[in-house]
Amino acid sequence: MNGKRGLLLVTVLVALCGLLWTLKPWESGAADLQQVRKERLSHIRAALTRNDLQLGQPILIRIFKETDELELWVKSGGKYRLYKTFRICSWSGSLGPKKKEGDGQSPEGFYTVSRGQMKPDSQYHLAFNLGYPNAFDRANGRIGSYLMVHGKCASIGCYAMTDKGIEEIWLIADEALKGGQTAFQVHVYPFRMTDAHIKRHVGSPWLGFWTDLKAGYDRFEQNHSDLNVTVVNKRYRVTP
Repeated sequence: MNGKRGLLLVTVLVALCGLLWTLKPWESGAADLQQVRKERLSHIRAALTRNDLQLGQPILIRIFKETDELELWVKSGGKYRLYKTFRICSWSGSLGPKKKEGDGQSPEGFYTVSRGQMKPDSQYHLAFNLGYPNAFDRANGRIGSYLMVHGKCASIGCYAMTDKGIEEIWLIADEALKGGQTAFQVHVYPFRMTDAHIKRHVGSPWLGFWTDLKAGYDRFEQNHSDLNVTVVNKRYRVTP
């Protein structure tokens, strides 16, 4: 009897392995990227054209937690122009940076996304990795992994954009990287960093950190160009 049970167990395991081997990526939660391109890319190109923008040009993304907004900017004539503001379906934690693995916080700061961080096989439809922890996070002893902008509407430390939202964002980013942009910047803010909003949070323990972020926010508002960001004495420094 034990031998028969053992044989049955082996048979079941082999069958399961075969099933997993034959599953397509999108059957496990990932997108069918070829189909997404077929359905969406021509419409996205047309929408950009209507805004006097071109698919394949460099991009930049800004995220604002408090108002659940993701801005997608596309370069035109040497400067970035706002293409569209997407509604963030879900992010987790509260205003303030991520500090450690498992704290449930969505990160804040200045991040860079290259080709290797694009995730067409994400279980959350499509995604890109923000690159947390970056040099600033590491200098401050902050840890964590797999912090993404992705599809669906559930998040533990990530920014969930819905499948439809991430398709447009991801395809435009993918085309920018194909077009020669080596990496695109993602600026993640707690809120729009105006003087008035900073004053609302004057008692926050993150005021110093947010003041450093504001330097980047102000510079981009002035020149609509990529930021030159370094880390000095464990703080962000934005230089011309």
